[in-house]
Amino acid sequence: MTRTLTILGATGSIGRSTADVVLAHRDEFRVEAVVGGKDAKALAAMAKRLDAKFAALADEAGLSDLRAELADSGIESGAGDSALIEAVDRDAEIVLAAISGTAGLRPTHAALKPGRRIALANKESLVCAGQAFMADARRLGVEVMPVDSEHNALDQAFAAGQGKDVEKAVITATGGPFRTWSRERIAAASPAEAAAHPVWSMGSKINIDSATLMNKGLELIEAHHLFDLGADQLDVLVHPEAIVHGLVQWSDGALTAGLALPDMKVPIANALRHRQRLAMDLPRLDLASIGRLSFERADEDRFPCLAAARAALKAGGAMPTVLNAANEIAVAAFMGGKIAFYDIYEIVESVCSSFAARQLQAPATVAEALAIDEEARRAASARLGERVMAPV
Repeated sequence: MTRTLTILGATGSIGRSTADVVLAHRDEFRVEAVVGGKDAKALAAMAKRLDAKFAALADEAGLSDLRAELADSGIESGAGDSALIEAVDRDAEIVLAAISGTAGLRPTHAALKPGRRIALANKESLVCAGQAFMADARRLGVEVMPVDSEHNALDQAFAAGQGKDVEKAVITATGGPFRTWSRERIAAASPAEAAAHPVWSMGSKINIDSATLMNKGLELIEAHHLFDLGADQLDVLVHPEAIVHGLVQWSDGALTAGLALPDMKVPIANALRHRQRLAMDLPRLDLASIGRLSFERADEDRFPCLAAARAALKAGGAMPTVLNAANEIAVAAFMGGKIAFYDIYEIVESVCSSFAARQLQAPATVAEALAIDEEARRAASARLGERVMAPV
């Protein structure tokens, strides 16, 4: 049975891996629409490669280039917010949501249509507006399948038992580029050093989040909403080999783990096929060749952003929304060379502390989440102005 698919974030790393899965199984999927950001040439090439019916670019300025690239292809096109909404409104059974950052929240939420499946790779949908997003998904009968390797591994591991018997769910982290560095050396790290992830090929912002371990904190918040687990039932374990992606501890003492080589096509295929296996021509995991799998506790002294994310999860309400917004502003400043590495944490902690006394409730709608996000961004920008490093 062929399933129709729309890909949001088609030109990013997740989108490209999704295209590889689809092209390996053309009898399983038909692509209805592809959505990209600013790169008209890359989006047009992807639309042609996948034989999509519609291509939408977020940046309105790229419309003429997109139409030129798609001339005589028969593929419809558009640009801007209205085109993104048109893309998610088109007939598709599955929407792969992989637009990075808060920019992906509106189109991912708009993709919630009765009976659909959302293959979710946009963290912000759950970190910024998790309560509202999941409530709307349940109301509309939309199944949300995780694409992140950690959450997808947990989803598979949960099949080994019943929810009432889960004691703890654990996601793994490689430890990033600074796993073995001293705090003093980390403090002086450059953006290029922080962006050099040892295993995964991701966007620069996510690479920085991996270096601070904020990425793992955000994934804990995601897991809370995906699997309805409390903060005390969620943990992080550093595992530099990136073979074990998620583990479930059961009430009888047993532990179920999801293992795979670090290739995003594995969880993507699982999410698209609704937990059924798609035969993939990928290298097989050879544990004898690997020889050793190592694990260690996350060091929240050297990586305090993880502690900040845990605190936001425990606090609940709007704190995860505030945390994410402040982090995006701080990471952008670090990438631009305006602040030092540990200033990311200092700005995030300062903004979260300033909002804590207000005890804001969790956003009930996406509009509320985005309003809080904007307010937190302004607060982070104000603190950024106080910390900007003097030119060297």
